[in-house]
Amino acid sequence: MPRLRIQLTGWDRRTLILTDTPDPGCPRCDGDGGFAYDYGDHEGEYAGTDWDPCTCWDETRRWTLLRFPRMRRHHRGVRDPWSSEPPF
Repeated sequence: MPRLRIQLTGWDRRTLILTDTPDPGCPRCDGDGGFAYDYGDHEGEYAGTDWDPCTCWDETRRWTLLRFPRMRRHHRGVRDPWSSEPPF
């Protein structure tokens, strides 16, 4: 049975999606959904972290529920409603 949650994604085009979550009782990943491991370059220095997903979770399983319209913030002669500057 899928474990679903609602999530808000995107910067320029905000979208509300329904997505699958990892199994909290999974004995392989302990509910984390995968395994993170650090790797190094040829000299042994830290070079980054890789992520391998667990089989209890399909991170590509998602459904779009609602797309929000784009908000235009910069118009000539129109005051930005999110601005902290006074209107004068």
